[in-house]
Amino acid sequence: MKLDGKVALVTGSAKRVGRGIALALAEEGASIVVHYGGSREAATQTVSEIETLGVEAFSLSADLADPDQIAALFAAIDERFGRLDILVNSAASFVKQPFDSITVEDWDQVMKVNLRAPFLCSQYAARMMITSERESPALVVNIADLSGVNPWIDFVQHGVSKAGLRHLTAILARELAPDVRVNTLTLGPILPSPHTDPEGPVWKRIVERLPMKRSGSVEEVGQAVVALAQNDFVTGAELAIDGGEHLIGQAND
Repeated sequence: MKLDGKVALVTGSAKRVGRGIALALAEEGASIVVHYGGSREAATQTVSEIETLGVEAFSLSADLADPDQIAALFAAIDERFGRLDILVNSAASFVKQPFDSITVEDWDQVMKVNLRAPFLCSQYAARMMITSERESPALVVNIADLSGVNPWIDFVQHGVSKAGLRHLTAILARELAPDVRVNTLTLGPILPSPHTDPEGPVWKRIVERLPMKRSGSVEEVGQAVVALAQNDFVTGAELAIDGGEHLIGQAND
């Protein structure tokens, strides 16, 4: 099932994993809203690359910590397309911080971006999705990671936010069925984090201990989102794209 005529919003899609997801959906025919925070140049490049695939794309900036900017983001999508079929909540902060140094402000900032923003985006998206006439259910995909499953040291607020996101998926899958399907992708080592040297011993050790003995790719994440978009019977599911890391636990060092 191609995605011709569908409109997809991928948050944080100027770079990295979000970009890979946006390109994968575009390759299947979906029009793409490229959301970005401060990466205007990268977003412009992503839009240009998507347009070479023969589908429509445009970029929108929004600070996802600001509810008013989230509202404006969806108002702009409604004005441009009048519909939304796929939302991928990919944007997130990735804060590493010792437990005893976390302030109220530190905690709140991560929750605003990693948990409240996906909730608000899903709420706005569902209002557009449910009121649109469609032959098949719409789709929300939340991007989590194993910090929401395993207790990573020094990732307290990040891990709690991702655990909350996983449960939000389950709740919304029940709340919004049958009009909207909601699923989670839980990512393992796809790209090194900003805290990790891609050529250093930590990343190599993380990859070598995986059952699959390699890191993943943004293309493989994009393929998983496409598969969810093309299977109308999957909702409330959590798919691990992690090379088997969930089978052995995470080496948080």
